[in-house]
Parts: sequence; C-alpha cells; structure tokens
Amino acid sequence: MSKANLGSDLIPLFKSIGLNQAKAAEAAKSPKTATVLKAIINNNPTVAAGLDEKRSGLIVALAGSLAKTEGVNLPERDYVVNKILDGKLKSVDQVSVAAKYVESHKIPIDDAEFDQECGVGFSISPADLHDQVKTYIATNRIQGWANFGTVISALKTTPGLRWASPLEVKNAVENVFLDTFGPKEAAKRKEKKDSKPATPAPVSESQTEDSTTIRRTVFEEGFLGQLHKPGGNPQLHDRIRETHLAATGGNVRTRFPPEPNGYLHIGHSKAIFVNFGYAAHHGGKCYLRYDDTNPEKEEARYFESILEMVRWLGFEPWKITYSSDYFEELYELAVELIKRGKAYVCHCTQEEIKVDRGEKRGQPKPCIHRDRPVSESLFEFENMKNGKYRPKEANLRMKQDLEDGNPQMWDLTAYRVLETPHHRTQDKWKIYPTYDFTHCLVDSMENISHSLCTVEFIASRQSYDWLCDALEVYKPRQSEYGRLSLEGTLTSKRKILALVDEGFVTGWDDPRLYTLIALRRRGVPPGAIISFVSTLGVSTAASNIEISRFEQTVRQYLEGTAPRLLMVMRPLKVTIENLPEDFLLMIEKPLHPKVPELGTTSIPFTRTIYIETDDFRLEDSEDYFRLAPGKTVGLFQAPFPITCTFFKADPVSGEIVELVCKAENEGPTKKPKAYIQWVADHAASGSPVKIDETRIFHRLFKSDRPPSDFRSDIASNSLEVVKGAIIEIGFWPLAKRAMDEARRDAKARTDKAAVFSRHIEDDGTLHATNEQLVGNECLRFQGLRVGYFALDKDARIACINEGTNTTGREQGDYIVLNRIVSLKEDAGKTP
Repeated sequence: MSKANLGSDLIPLFKSIGLNQAKAAEAAKSPKTATVLKAIINNNPTVAAGLDEKRSGLIVALAGSLAKTEGVNLPERDYVVNKILDGKLKSVDQVSVAAKYVESHKIPIDDAEFDQECGVGFSISPADLHDQVKTYIATNRIQGWANFGTVISALKTTPGLRWASPLEVKNAVENVFLDTFGPKEAAKRKEKKDSKPATPAPVSESQTEDSTTIRRTVFEEGFLGQLHKPGGNPQLHDRIRETHLAATGGNVRTRFPPEPNGYLHIGHSKAIFVNFGYAAHHGGKCYLRYDDTNPEKEEARYFESILEMVRWLGFEPWKITYSSDYFEELYELAVELIKRGKAYVCHCTQEEIKVDRGEKRGQPKPCIHRDRPVSESLFEFENMKNGKYRPKEANLRMKQDLEDGNPQMWDLTAYRVLETPHHRTQDKWKIYPTYDFTHCLVDSMENISHSLCTVEFIASRQSYDWLCDALEVYKPRQSEYGRLSLEGTLTSKRKILALVDEGFVTGWDDPRLYTLIALRRRGVPPGAIISFVSTLGVSTAASNIEISRFEQTVRQYLEGTAPRLLMVMRPLKVTIENLPEDFLLMIEKPLHPKVPELGTTSIPFTRTIYIETDDFRLEDSEDYFRLAPGKTVGLFQAPFPITCTFFKADPVSGEIVELVCKAENEGPTKKPKAYIQWVADHAASGSPVKIDETRIFHRLFKSDRPPSDFRSDIASNSLEVVKGAIIEIGFWPLAKRAMDEARRDAKARTDKAAVFSRHIEDDGTLHATNEQLVGNECLRFQGLRVGYFALDKDARIACINEGTNTTGREQGDYIVLNRIVSLKEDAGKTP
C-alpha cells in the first residue's frame, strides 16, 4: 500500500477522536505524525472514544512534537496524554514544551517540576502583571512609545511571564505606557520639542502586529517607497526650494482635498489612508482641505460628513483648511498671470470654447481673444470680479501651449462667473477659480511636499507644473496612484443621487451602497476598512476588487473582535419532556471563546427553548448531523444534548410547529457530532429578546460592472427583512456596554483634538462633536452560526439611546439589526 493510500485510510480514525475533515487530513499527510497519532489512539481508550475539538487538536500537536523527538517511550508519552485529558495542558505551546521535557525526563516524573516547566496552573493577577511591567520599564530606562513593541517582546521571554496571556501582557504594557508617557500622540510630541504634533497614525478598533507590519510595508516599498524626499522635487529656482524647506523643516506635508459636493465612498478610504498614512509614517503632517470653489454644488451636510468620516476612520487632520481661505491670494495670482502674458479674458460661448480646444475635431486653435492686450484682459477681469458679466459671458483662460499633445495644455479655464452665494464668503465674490487653477496653487501655498492623487489626474500634472512655474512659486510634486473600486457597485455621485431620488435605495446611507456613511450604518468597523485598504497595497494600477474580498476582510476583522450571542432567525419551539415544568439553570457563557477579555454573560436554560427551523428535518441521512426524529444534537453551552422523540405539525399546512425532545442527562453520553444554537423561553429574565426587524443585504446590482443603463441591472431581491428573530438576554448588557465604551473612546479622541460643536460657524469653520463618532452601529456581535450583526440607526432602545439605567426591553423599544456580513461556510452547519 502506498504512503498516500495509508494516509487517506487513517482519516476516518483521526476524525473519530473529534477532528474535522480538514484537520484529520492534515494530520494524515505526515507519515511520522500519523504513526504516532495512530499509536496514541490505539493505546488510549479515552482518546479513542472521542474528545472535544480543542483537546483532539492538542493530541495532534503532541503527535507532531513527538515525531520530531527521539527516545520518548510509551510511559512518558501517556503521561503527557493524560495531562492533556485532565485539562492541565491547554495550549499548543505547553504541549510542545512538555514533549521536549519527557524526551530528557523518564518515569517517575516530578509533577511539580513538570508543571512549573510547562506552565501548568500558571496565573498572575492584573496587579502583579502591572507591577512587573512597571519594574521592567523603570529598570531598563525605557523612553517613550517608540519602544512599545520591543518591551512586549522582551517581557514575553522573561521566565516570570513565559506563560502569561500575550493579550494580557500587551494590555498591561499599554496601560503602563499610558500612565508613564501619556497618550501615544503626546509621546510623539516629546520626541521633537520644536515641532508641532505629527498627524497620528490610524487607530483601528483592533490593530494586530501583522496589520501594522503590512501598513509599514505599504509606505516603505513599492510606489510610496519610491517617492522623493522633501525638497527633492525640482524647482525653477533654488531659493524657492530653500524657502519651502525652511517653512516645513524638511518634513512631509500631504493633504486630503475632497470636493464638498457629495458623500465619500469606499474609494475615498484609500485616498484618506494614503495621504494621512504617508504623512504619519514619515512624522509629517496632513491637511484636510475642502476644495470649495463651486458654491452651486456644495452643501453643509457634505462638509460635516467628510470630517466625520475622516475621524471615524481613525485620522485627525493637522489643520482643516478651505480653498476659499485663499480666494484673495488666488485672485492676486490670477492678476499676476495676466500681467505676465499667461492669461486672458475670453468671451466665447461654451460651444465655441469646445471647438477651439479641439473637443470637436481633436486639434485646438487659438481663441479670438487670446492675443488681446494685457491691459484689456486686466480691465475685463476686474469687470468679471465686479459683477458686470453673467455666468458664461466671460472666463479667464490660461495661455498655455496649443502645440502640445496634452489637452490639459490647451488654454484651460482659470476663473468663471457664478452668482450663487458661497457658504463662507457669502456674496463677496462673483468669480470663482477652477480646480485646474486652484489645486496646484493652494498646494504651493500650504507647502505640500507630496501631492498624492489618483491616476486620472496624470495628464493634469503637466498643467499643474506649468502654472507653478509660470508664476515662479513653489512647485509641489504630483504623484498618481491607482484608484480603488469594488465590482458590482456604483460610486458616481450622479448615479447614486438617481438611485436615491427614484426610490431604489432609502438614502445615501442605505447599507446596500458603498458610501462610507452606508458602510458605517451597515456596521462595518472602520478598522476593517483600513485593514482592507492597507492589504491591497498602493501602485499605479487601478484596483477593481471583488466584493467578496472586501467582505472577507471584514469577516476576519470581526472574527477576533465581535462578541458572540446565541441567536435564532426563524424560531422553532422545542419542549424538553423529561425536565420539570419549572426547570431553570442559569448558564454563564463567554462572549468569545478565544477572547476572555470580552467577558461573560448569564443566560437561562429551561424546559422550553427555541432552535433554528432549518436545524430540523423529517428525513435523516448519513451526512446530516442536526436534529431529526430519533437523532441527537448538542446545544451550545448547554449541559447536555437533546434527542428528538416527537414532532407536531400544523394540520392544514403540514408545517412543523413544535418538537418534543428528551434531555440526555442520565448515564454516559457520546459526544454529539454537531451543536446548534438555541434561546430559552423564560419570561422572568426577559428571554427571548425579540428582534423587530433583521435586515439582510444582498448585492444591489446583478452584474460585476453595472452598465450605463444601471437601472436595468438592479436586483429585485437586494433587501431581505426577517421579522420575529430572537436573541439571548446577553444582548442588553452588551448593548449598554458597547455604547458606553464607544462614547468614552469618542470623547477622549475629540477632547484630544479640541473639537467642540457640531455646526458650521459664522466664519464657515467646521466643527464636529464626539456624538458624531457614536452611532447605533457601535453595537456589533456575531449571532452564533448566523452572521455578524449591528444595530441600525432606525432602532430605538431606551437603555442606550436615552441613557436609562435599565437593562431590558422598555415600552417603545424597537430593535432593528443589520447583517454586516455572513459567516464563512461552517462544517458544523453543513447538512
């Protein structure tokens, strides 16, 4: 028999001890590991009878470790196996050390020495851990947050903390650093006493070392790693460079310059990450600059939302500026451009301008006003400024190079007449600068070292450079990267507005859209979006990513951060016939099996429970492991499994309305092959919690690339509303805690940023409150075996929205949940 056949023959044996198909196949791949594992099973009846998933995994880990050792005999091997079965060895790390220990220690083994060497029974109080960290920092004269990672790594190798929880060590170090050095941003300010605080790096809700490494790599390699150093961008005169470096101190300066004429979308998250992240990585500064040069399309709600989304993603602008801050300077530069013979006032119609610029026939020709005297253009430009002309009757155009092959050099418009009052300057101005005139000059005035934008502006780089050189001002370097888009979505403001106005979606924040406010409402954590963007990398190639990839990133992020609650979408009543009518068992369950820091909750287990309708079927089969007549299934966190003995059906529809089951609570019970979720019926504790609406979102469009006639591509089943779902009573304390923590975090951030009130003041300055950073979506959880969910803004819950002290349903409460993403395929749920 070949080795491959031998390995496959062992898979059923390995599955019998509690391994799933994938882990059993993996164990069978290595002949040495498989041989040791087979021997362990054959020599130990308890292992052969089947174990829980964790202990069976530890047995495999032991087999793998023993396969690499020499001289470990059966008695020593059984000694370690029994330590696993007794629950003494709880981690792969402990098992690995145990295998090495018995390689050099024979029976009889000193239990005390073994336990100490392998961390059996290790415990350390938070106070003792805090003291050890504090002592280490003082003894080693640690200075500032720059040593944060180094301290964590060093402490993990100290004998006293060898077996401490890595997460507890990290949290203790973070707390001591906060006490000793203050917040991380404050620590950065200490490093450069003469400089202003640098833009902080993004703060996600859960940032792992791997994600930090990826982000660091993004800014050090590839496109961003090849950018010039501050001062390295060419200038017309050396004195210009020297003045720029004197103003910036040779540090990086970037800006995120959105137009306030719509809501930000998923593509903007990349621009935010690139601009704020690049500056932060290099200890520089990043502006949030509103490009508010078109009062006809700008609204206060867009200004507010942009700042809110930047801060929601975890970034804080060094300064918030507006292109309108520089209207006076821009006007003076326009006058100077005319005086230099580089601009002229044009009275052509829009159609004539298009013809002259070659938009009709591909070749430009000079405008009839191009060579008018400078004095005449100055006079007419003043007339434009003073309101003599109506819109489109006069424009100021740049006199560029009509022989150049780049259309961006074909006499672009610099100023136009608009009669709409501006949100900040009101009716002071009748003329407004265009993007092509404003962008590079405000970059210059703000001493931007790296003007980072997407590749559709490549052609504009030439006109950008031309204008700065024509006026002999500092010339930032424009560098272009590929934009981000998701398949099956729309980001066009015009098209989204049509979807909203025509009722295809409920608003710009409809969770089926991919605006940032829609993703936030759906419950997508900001840290997951930053993680997604950072893992894509930054290059000149456009990123057209499948939605499934985005959702997988969100799913992975939530896997380690979201508490888990028992939830049933479509309840089916179950009566456990051999339990007393008044049977009540309060079960304390963890909110996350792998993250004890999330805490626990207490739920009732009673004679009457509800399970998922889909977890029962009338016809059994070999590959089906959930409930059927005569079949046994486990209940998550419950003390015993149940067996279906009878079912009741509606006499008219034939629909199953109730199951009668028996609790397998007497005598030895074989471990069930599957576990299902449940929620108990116990009115005294408020169980179950009834969900008024559960909204399941599917793709809005049928195709990956919606056509120009996008309305014809809209899917008819993009929104599914489930009524009558139920959830465990742990929902209430979790909801209150999640919102309280979110408010505390938001207040700390906004206090740090000195942001006070939510409005645009008389001078047009935008502010935002910490309340803007806290919404119902801060309550996120995994419905076990169902999906990840967040509370929708339409929900009203008194204990969190009104701050009442009660933890339970009150009159008027209305619970609406959004599914953030589905779960991955679960082998335990596969029929």
